[in-house]
Amino acid sequence: MALSSEARSLAARCEPRVNELARRMARESFEELPGYAELPDDVKDLEIAATARHGVRLFLRRINDRPGSHRVFRERAAQRAEEGMPLHLLLRTHALGVYVLWQALRDVARPGEEAALVELVDVLLQSHPAIVGTVAETYLDERSALEAEQRAQRSSLVRGLLDGMVPPGHVLLDQLRLAGPVLVLAVGLDGAPTEGPVAVRRRLRRVQTALDHAFETEVLALLDADGGRVVVPKECRPPEDLPRRLSKACELPVRVAAVDAAGPEAVTVAARTATEILRITRACGMPPGLHRMADVLLEYHLSRRNESSHLISALLDPVADRPELLETLRVHLAHQQERRATAAALGLHPNTVDNRLAKIGERTGIDLSAPRGTALAIAALLLREAESVPSADGPSVRP
Repeated sequence: MALSSEARSLAARCEPRVNELARRMARESFEELPGYAELPDDVKDLEIAATARHGVRLFLRRINDRPGSHRVFRERAAQRAEEGMPLHLLLRTHALGVYVLWQALRDVARPGEEAALVELVDVLLQSHPAIVGTVAETYLDERSALEAEQRAQRSSLVRGLLDGMVPPGHVLLDQLRLAGPVLVLAVGLDGAPTEGPVAVRRRLRRVQTALDHAFETEVLALLDADGGRVVVPKECRPPEDLPRRLSKACELPVRVAAVDAAGPEAVTVAARTATEILRITRACGMPPGLHRMADVLLEYHLSRRNESSHLISALLDPVADRPELLETLRVHLAHQQERRATAAALGLHPNTVDNRLAKIGERTGIDLSAPRGTALAIAALLLREAESVPSADGPSVRP
């Protein structure tokens, strides 16, 4: 860098003012920035002033062809990221620092040194982008690492709650307002297509964002390609259009089951119940939506296993080789046995529905026109659907 002796002489007159300039930046100039006044005094007087002092000396070293390091800028940017200082505020301090240094050069310049002043401003403006780039890159890297760590902690907490492994008094429970009554949601994505891991992660990020917006807070969720579990404070009630919002986000039909838990220790059972509600709504052909226990109370009761379960399930064995008959039965029951609604849902003529239902009756002996027959058909469907996934305390569940 070829600088005139006049430019070097002008810069040298600023060296005795380094400490003064750093204090002015930290205690006067930066106070104009929104949010700066709220920073702790020790941060301003020690760390920010030291960073400003380093920046001025780095500029002066460059004027004298002495190499300098951006290490201090990186360290301070990482600290500010960890403390939560907004990036825009951090970058504004650096931009304003350049302006204050320009003012200092202008103030010490004498008549006839205009050309030397222009040389120094060129150096100042040329060096600024590299510093800003270093600061922004370090800040974003640190924030990314911190957020990844926080996500891992939250995911671990959700897994622990679902497994019943979170001890009472866990510090995160209070921080996330989960120490008392909570609401547990099971989320099911119907018809999830086969996708690569990148597409799945993108879809789940959109679902997470939709959950955060719906509850107006950062939602604790454990999601996978088929859906997942969500735990929120009880006062955060789900909006009735939550499935629609999630469906819009992931471009798939979404069903959600909500169950209250008296406290963290009850989350495991609540999550199992919520997932069972989802299974029942699928097995009964109910459309995707927001479901609660009251919506499937009878079906839930009928799906409990006991010594007679295998006998009820076997009632549909005679039509097990006719999946179209089982699907017609499922849809017919989901539409309150309205033949025209069933036909519309299946894309069939009502007479075709009648013929299929008649064949079911002939083969199984179940009278769908009687309340008892309807109850048996519902129980048989639910029990058959659960047979392939047994669990310790009832029909197994899937997310």
